[in-house]
Amino acid sequence: MTVRRIAVVAVHVFKETVRDRVLYAIGAFALLLVAASVLIGQITAGQDVKIIKDLGLATIELAGVLMTVFIGVGLVAREIERRSIYSLLAKPLPRWEFIVGKYCGLVLTLAVNIAAMTVALYVMLAWMNWTSPINIQHSWDTPAMDVRLLISVLLIFAEMALLTAIALFFSTFSSSALWSVVFTLGFFVAGLESDDLRNFGDIVDAPFMAHIVSAIGWVVPAFSAFDVKLQVVHGIHVPAGFVLQTLLYAAIYIGVALAAAVGLFSRREFK
Repeated sequence: MTVRRIAVVAVHVFKETVRDRVLYAIGAFALLLVAASVLIGQITAGQDVKIIKDLGLATIELAGVLMTVFIGVGLVAREIERRSIYSLLAKPLPRWEFIVGKYCGLVLTLAVNIAAMTVALYVMLAWMNWTSPINIQHSWDTPAMDVRLLISVLLIFAEMALLTAIALFFSTFSSSALWSVVFTLGFFVAGLESDDLRNFGDIVDAPFMAHIVSAIGWVVPAFSAFDVKLQVVHGIHVPAGFVLQTLLYAAIYIGVALAAAVGLFSRREFK
């Protein structure tokens, strides 16, 4: 059964990645940064909770990027290097199920780690809320344990799921893990500046170059759209329609990236 075979691959990836030392190193790094945000927040009286929220969300996003790039690009490359790809493909496992299963496994890993870091952030915020005087609490723009932080976390997870699909695409496209990392990071950085790339013609007087740069801006995913950290930290309303539209955009782009990855991997010959 297709779903069962995909689930088996996904669980295998999840078990393998949670044992990966790189994953633990990144997770520890992220938790240390979240913990350090408490100390940094003490520098500015009355603004400590805001700084903790901002730095905590940024840390969750950074850790997600590192996990996706340095683990995601090796999902297929590792199988090729170990030559275990031959035994896998010899089994009654279609190549598209192999790719989709790998993707689901890493997304599950990301979900667990992002959830753990989110819980750690809320624990720190609960401690700040419990130890802060009432007059300080009244000066905050939003409550310490504001549930709207979960909107930002949800969009960060969608952003990382999209980046995972791109990392997997480059993993099937290139035989070099290093080049896959470079391409994936390049797409991510370009996606953060997608709005500026699309409007490049407004700031330069070079039509040909402007069209090329603008086209790149439309091709790369608009990762900047997923960034609502500033809004939720300052209590600015994030419309539900915007969130749903962004999630739909991520789902469509993920589908396209996975389809491209499956297409390339299906045509690839292993010697």
